[in-house]
Amino acid sequence: MRIAILEDDKDQADLLKLWLEEKDHQCSVFSDGNAFIRAYSRDSYDVVLLDWMVPHLSGIDVLKHLRNHLDPQVPVVFITQRDTEEDIVEALSAGADDFIAKPIRQMETMARIDAIARRVGYGDENTAENYDFAPYSIDTKTRQVRYQGELIDMTQKEYELTLFLFKNLGRVISRGHLLEMVWGTSSQINTRTVDTHISRLRTKLQLDQQDDWKLTSVYRHGYRLENVS
Repeated sequence: MRIAILEDDKDQADLLKLWLEEKDHQCSVFSDGNAFIRAYSRDSYDVVLLDWMVPHLSGIDVLKHLRNHLDPQVPVVFITQRDTEEDIVEALSAGADDFIAKPIRQMETMARIDAIARRVGYGDENTAENYDFAPYSIDTKTRQVRYQGELIDMTQKEYELTLFLFKNLGRVISRGHLLEMVWGTSSQINTRTVDTHISRLRTKLQLDQQDDWKLTSVYRHGYRLENVS
């Protein structure tokens, strides 16, 4: 997964990053709330980990901004020394999905993040065989996509891109995010590769011929697949 970490304690951030990268996750670390918001306005992530007490904009204010303006759906986990019942209730009420009190423990922290990932469908390709997004269906066992029951001829990258977009319905996903999760790279493939594949998907999924589904470009950010019916 692609994970954003907001943590101003460098040792704590390095430790979290080490644990996550050992599990093959890709991490971006930010030390203050404003820097996190600026980055998120151009990018997207699969999971967000927030400390509460960080410079310039607190973790709770970052969460509220995420939910109200940037990404209402991304899973968010608070990792903080603030652990009173009132703090936990405030974070969960503001839209956090989980709350971990410091000092953190590796096995528990990784288990909680894995649980969040399963809840939103990451890593379930090995267990879920079919997805139904009428009139589309996706068979992860055969790696095939159908439209109104008819098989769509796709390359493997087109299939992986389709699956990732459908699993992130309604979210704006950045080009960099798509490159990392579909092409397996964080760098130097030209982002026009994404644009080319998106153009092909619009044709193959017949998105221009219907009103219920839209795959739109979001200026200077990425793409959003949504059901607008």
